[in-house]
Amino acid sequence: MMVNNETSERADTVAVTDPAALPALPGGILSPKELRLWVAELAGRAELWEPLVGHDSGRRHYASLYRDSDIDVWVLCWNVRDDTGWHDHDVSSGAVAVTRGAVTESNLRMNGVPVTRVVPAGRTFAFGPDHIHRMGGAVDGSVSIHAYSPPLWRMGQYSISANGVMRRQAVSYADELRPLDGIDLVAEERGLQAAAEGVGQ
Repeated sequence: MMVNNETSERADTVAVTDPAALPALPGGILSPKELRLWVAELAGRAELWEPLVGHDSGRRHYASLYRDSDIDVWVLCWNVRDDTGWHDHDVSSGAVAVTRGAVTESNLRMNGVPVTRVVPAGRTFAFGPDHIHRMGGAVDGSVSIHAYSPPLWRMGQYSISANGVMRRQAVSYADELRPLDGIDLVAEERGLQAAAEGVGQ
């Protein structure tokens, strides 16, 4: 399986090599709606993804579950310190099923604070290739399953300068996503939201 953590080496194989072990795939490129339904079904089959879960590496852990010419599936493990930074998925649509804990998803707004939501276990969401977001762990020990179609080959990672200039950098699908701007905007926004909630009480 392809994994990333502090102690594991990357390999060129994935955890599931027989598509018959997975929920039925329709064949061809999947739409965001099809991906969302499919990843929700996969989330209910813990025997396929549970062996890939890991949280003790000191880094964000992720592993490739399955990949073919139409779909790319990953298991991602999250703690509250984890942050992908702003990124897109190039030409791929995607869907996420949260299977344990909760994750955050932030979306950019021009001239405003990003919109952040918490997605708890049991929930799913999907997006098209035009989607730019940032994800993080809302609860230590969280797990999510991500499916992309067509399969990821590259992604765009974004840095935002102090004066608001955004730049895109192409990265490989196997690279770990990290904030490029050196500013933890998710933590900063959480602090602002907490302060705003305190004022309203």
